[in-house]
Amino acid sequence: MELIGENIHIISKNVKEAYLSKNEKYFTNLIEIQKNMDFIDLNVGPAKGLFSGIIPYLINIVKKTNPKIGISLDTTNIDEMKTGLEELNNSDNIFINSTPSDSEKFDILTELAINKNCNLIALTMSKETGIPKFCDGRLEIACDMYERFIEKGMDTEKVYFDPLVLPITADQSQAGEAINTIKMIKESFEKGIKTVVGLSNVSNGCPNDIRPLINRVFAVMAVGAGLDAAIIDAKDEELCRILRMLEKRNSEKEIDNLYLKLCSMTENFEELENVEYNKSNEEECKIIKTAKIILNKEVYSDSFTQI
Repeated sequence: MELIGENIHIISKNVKEAYLSKNEKYFTNLIEIQKNMDFIDLNVGPAKGLFSGIIPYLINIVKKTNPKIGISLDTTNIDEMKTGLEELNNSDNIFINSTPSDSEKFDILTELAINKNCNLIALTMSKETGIPKFCDGRLEIACDMYERFIEKGMDTEKVYFDPLVLPITADQSQAGEAINTIKMIKESFEKGIKTVVGLSNVSNGCPNDIRPLINRVFAVMAVGAGLDAAIIDAKDEELCRILRMLEKRNSEKEIDNLYLKLCSMTENFEELENVEYNKSNEEECKIIKTAKIILNKEVYSDSFTQI
């Protein structure tokens, strides 16, 4: 499992102000927070106007602070993406984040990934369809993109399909569809094709006190479906511990036994109703309630863990 830290994001007011004031210490601290990640995602949006040049600026701080960590270039600005790629040498340590299936952007970003021999995140969406509501629609887009990757000579082992996780507050059914998409992608292609999710999206809009629980339970089931990488909040140390624990499939805490059961449930097409847990244990009950919400078996409310 490759973990990509999400904690440098231009949507943050503090990140914007730190860049405009060239507060290198602020970014150094953010990079230090993400030291246990495999990659750091530099999410800078359109990177225009006052923010032009932010990618190379951040790359140089990352290099000084943690030269071994990988970098994910996350911008809609193609020129900024190209400039960032020129700053980087180790192709195994680069993600281009990301391309939709639309021809123009797909062609440009695929060529960049081929030339740099780096990883490319491929979104299962298009201008025509948006994000398909059901997993088979997302798989259809992935299949089309896969064929085009082959035609262009892209190393498909460097492709990471993103099933596009939507917030349960927007459409509760979509969390399960994302998990199903991961499983279908892993079963439909030759070995080597990988999957990635922006994990925090699933709990976007939920109260802050329950977001970590939703993220963790969704992540556990996504791993069971075959998830290979996740863009996550690096400050959630328990989430990081759980994901590393799942790699070893060896419990470190008593609660891990339930997480392992949920992972196995997804992997083996089993039913949540058959997962055994301690009904007198409040933490285990909350985890099962969360799984029911994610799988759309109970209706979400902000207080669902208290019901």
